[in-house]
Amino acid sequence: MTVIDMNSDVGESFGAWTMGDDAAVFRHVTSANVACGFHAGDPSGIAATCRDAVAAGVAIGAHVGYRDLAGFGRRFLDCTSSELADDVLYQLGALDALARAAGGEVSYVKPHGALYNTIVHHEVHAQAVVDAVAAFRPGLPLLLLPGAVALEKAAAKGLRAVAEAFADRAYNPDGTLVSRREEGAVLHDPEVIAKNMVRLATEGVIVARDGSELRPGAESICVHGDTPGAVAMAAAVRSALDAAGVTVRSFA
Repeated sequence: MTVIDMNSDVGESFGAWTMGDDAAVFRHVTSANVACGFHAGDPSGIAATCRDAVAAGVAIGAHVGYRDLAGFGRRFLDCTSSELADDVLYQLGALDALARAAGGEVSYVKPHGALYNTIVHHEVHAQAVVDAVAAFRPGLPLLLLPGAVALEKAAAKGLRAVAEAFADRAYNPDGTLVSRREEGAVLHDPEVIAKNMVRLATEGVIVARDGSELRPGAESICVHGDTPGAVAMAAAVRSALDAAGVTVRSFA
């Protein structure tokens, strides 16, 4: 039987500003990438997200990022290896404390935004992230883009390296994500997205924007919590996977 995980970025509300509908998304996903306060989120909001995740039986993952609250973590920061490793370790510790207070724990790590994309090719920052995760808890899974140099470094460090695919993003022929600065980078039609994800889960194929077929070897599907219509997309994908006989279960 085919098995795949569904994850979503959550816990990104800040003070009076609400981002996404985490509680509704939790009805459809199996893993939660919870913001750790560096790119989004505040302690009370993150704590509430952890409580909701535990109540829904959803695995808690640390969505670590560059220290870029104003830019939502989508800007590259030219920090040193030690600075980045310390920042990642700091975020892991903070989230794990809030998760444990809610009756859960951090069970995997997924870098956010610019950090996620940078460690596809940036060896120094990739190693810093891997070193921080290994220092926090050896063997903790790391969720990454297929083909990322960080996947190789994670495996070499003894971490479980997990590849994912994005339900609501367009792909370049080389397997990277189309930049959000380009038109069509974000997908919005729940029916099309659901059909694409069923094919990914059952055939291992995702189609790039030029029509070429990619085989990412993904064990997880991401639906961004801040994408307009995220709840409808997550519901459509989950329903389609269930109808296709795919078991949806957290890799963590």
